[in-house]
Amino acid sequence: MATLALLGGRPTKTKPFPAWPQFDDRERQAILAVLDSGVWWRTPGTHTAAFERDFAAYQQARHGVAVTNGTHALEVALLALGIGPGDEVIVPDYTFVATASAVMMTGAVPVLVDVRPDTYCLDCDLTEAAITPRTKAVIAVHMGGHPADLNRLTAIAERHGLLLVEDCAHAHGSQWNGRPVGTFGRAGTFSFQQSKLMTAGEGGLIVTNDDDTERLLRSVHDCGRMPGEWFYSHFIYGSNYRLSEWQGAILAAQLTRLDEQTGRRHANARLLDRLLAEIEGVTPQSLDPRSTRNGQYAYIFHYDGAKFAGVPTKRFIEALAAEGIPNQAAYPPVHALDLFTSGAYRSRLPNLPEPHPSWRGAFPVTDRAAWETYWVPQYALLGDEQDVHEIAAAVRKVQEHAGELQ
Repeated sequence: MATLALLGGRPTKTKPFPAWPQFDDRERQAILAVLDSGVWWRTPGTHTAAFERDFAAYQQARHGVAVTNGTHALEVALLALGIGPGDEVIVPDYTFVATASAVMMTGAVPVLVDVRPDTYCLDCDLTEAAITPRTKAVIAVHMGGHPADLNRLTAIAERHGLLLVEDCAHAHGSQWNGRPVGTFGRAGTFSFQQSKLMTAGEGGLIVTNDDDTERLLRSVHDCGRMPGEWFYSHFIYGSNYRLSEWQGAILAAQLTRLDEQTGRRHANARLLDRLLAEIEGVTPQSLDPRSTRNGQYAYIFHYDGAKFAGVPTKRFIEALAAEGIPNQAAYPPVHALDLFTSGAYRSRLPNLPEPHPSWRGAFPVTDRAAWETYWVPQYALLGDEQDVHEIAAAVRKVQEHAGELQ
């Protein structure tokens, strides 16, 4: 009789992981409050404005500007910071496409850089080497919730007169040397899409400690209006990126449990670090000692098929998923996306007839991360210690019976 669940055996994990999203009467009452108020629009409303203040305070930032989603958070931030045609912005090759496409939306060119093999965050040496006279900004992505090296990146930005933007879509609650992410650069962007660490289905937010930047963020996200001016005055280019009162109210409720959830995810991930370290061929994403708290959007580990009887990554993913361990697909390399290889990028960058040289470079770490990692989604880390032990037991079981998969 087959042992592995993929081949008909009994799955390792039979107790379900916690459901996601998590909600209770806090969200129900928040929705009813908006419904009964009759004010569903952000401009005269109070719920989204209150959430902006509370989330910014949680991240220890002076200002927060809520927008329609995480992609728009990046776009609004870049537009407010004056990024545009003729500029270059350094982004990691290992990220969701929005980090690069937001740059293209402004008319600037995303310059792709490989990531570190331990954290999968920007390689700072390669970042500095990619700087040219056209470089205007660097976007640091906190991959899986692990902060990029903010010590070095802030130093690089200051040394070269660049803007640092933090893509914190994975990193609500993450800290670097005890300080929340999003506050090291000029702006930090967050996503509240369904899979994120807190959610209203969609939504985004930008934090900043700079008063002038906050004023421009508000203008860009509200059709070019300026705070305090007549409603039909439009001073700069902007569009309607406003978040609704419904989403602001739900997110305010979600925020009340974020701190406890972040602590639980971080603790369970550290237990899983210890358990998986005992399994040859499995290498968890490193935790830099300066990463004092990891929001842990995903638990990422590298898979070495040579230690699993040569079983390809895809087959390993199928086997582990059959054992009851959920998998969230890893990002493909940005440089390999059709947007960058087919010429489709020219619709946003008409003055770039040929691919940027950085898109044709070698990205060995990104390639390895994209095709040889397993991502356990964040909600699996909201369980108890039994859940964590069962994740490790499932990996161990697949290794012990890997020969059956050939």
